[in-house]
Amino acid sequence: MSIINSIHNLKNSADGLEIWWDSSPLMYQAWLDGSSQRHQASGLFTYQNGVNANRFAANSLLCGATTNPPLSWQVIESDPHRWAGCLKEQARAETLSAREAMWRLYIEIAAQGADMLLPIHEANKYRKGYICCQVDPRDQADAGAMVEQARRIHAARPNIMVKMPGTKEGIEGVRILTAEGIPTNVTLGFTVSQLLAVGEAARSGLEVARERGVDLNHWRSCAVMMLGRYEDAPIMQEQASAQGIELSEAELRWAGIAIFRKALKLFKERGYPTSLMAASMRLGPSIDGVTYVWHLEKLAGASAILTVFPNIFEAFLATYASQPLESDIDEPVPEEVLKRLESIPYFVEAYDEHGIEPDAWISHPALKATAGSFAQAMEQIESFAAHCLGS
Repeated sequence: MSIINSIHNLKNSADGLEIWWDSSPLMYQAWLDGSSQRHQASGLFTYQNGVNANRFAANSLLCGATTNPPLSWQVIESDPHRWAGCLKEQARAETLSAREAMWRLYIEIAAQGADMLLPIHEANKYRKGYICCQVDPRDQADAGAMVEQARRIHAARPNIMVKMPGTKEGIEGVRILTAEGIPTNVTLGFTVSQLLAVGEAARSGLEVARERGVDLNHWRSCAVMMLGRYEDAPIMQEQASAQGIELSEAELRWAGIAIFRKALKLFKERGYPTSLMAASMRLGPSIDGVTYVWHLEKLAGASAILTVFPNIFEAFLATYASQPLESDIDEPVPEEVLKRLESIPYFVEAYDEHGIEPDAWISHPALKATAGSFAQAMEQIESFAAHCLGS
């Protein structure tokens, strides 16, 4: 079995399973050039007209991409002269504020990535081939501002899916945008209650859209569970220690997986028009000297989207080269593991569909930490834009 078959096996473990690239498509070639698995990984995205083409083929193994402000900043850092030149050229023709320059640069990065994925979008009748671009994380409590930003972002390309935050205001924005036929993906998801609320918002907005006769050809709804960022929060281990429990690496991985699996089961039962997406994956656990990737392995067989960091792809390609991969999604979380996790309040509020109220989503420890890092990256992009303008 060749290494690339591990990704084929994962994708083929369920008819509805999709694998996305958790980075800008603009960074794919650079990763490929520096990857230790380059010759095996080159088939993830296949180019339409050869290696030097700038559009991916319709039959690529990966069928979408997710970005966020840090990943957009990574694109700028990879070639600052190029992006500075882009802004300076525009500034010659008109006067731009630093904020307007930031938005133009930010959206242009998303638009160029969208163009690369357009063959996938068109070949799959607009169901796939999306790139996600996030609204300003500094406005996560301002529904009106986020909706206006979302309209502008999506207007740049039909296959740009707008990322909204998993705050009460962000999820209300999903309802409004869905009613307009704008595709959305809710990020900063850490609890079953948030994910279910996205499904409800999309369903409500979809009813309005259909009543209005809105064109839904380019509409899709997704909701993210940020597995690793949920598990990384220090409060998880702190509360476990207070209960006399020392969580192992394996038990930490089971925590995010358990939440995702429960949400997936409820989504299926309730028929939401939203696709669940697993994101921010981590390596592990390490067993007998082998580093596994349970955030992929334990979700095999899911009718869901798995968006995968480049480093996770590399580890998965290496570890699962000759290891069979079977559908694991319906297997129960080990009873003894779930019992230990359910003694931790941080886990209980995330696992219980009524465990945390909408007003409290914005204060969730993992959301606060992640939103802070996203806001910092947006500040970096704005500062870069200001520097380019000489302001």
